[in-house]
Amino acid sequence: MGFAFMGIDKWKAKKRAWRIPESTLFLVALLGGALGSLIGMYTFRHKTRHASFVWGMPIILVLHILVLVFIIMGPVMVL
Repeated sequence: MGFAFMGIDKWKAKKRAWRIPESTLFLVALLGGALGSLIGMYTFRHKTRHASFVWGMPIILVLHILVLVFIIMGPVMVL
């Protein structure tokens, strides 16, 4: 989903059409689309100059990975 949103927003940017709000792009990433959003950023070369995206998407992805590890390993694991 995040990959598609990045591609659509890039296409709309080129057409100077209505854009997907940045808050929506981050919401999609937070809801599980961080990996797709990150891949989409660099595939479409979109939002790669925005510090909030360059730092934010990887941070969200790391948080998702930590949550998955916690779910799989259980609360016994100590960081």
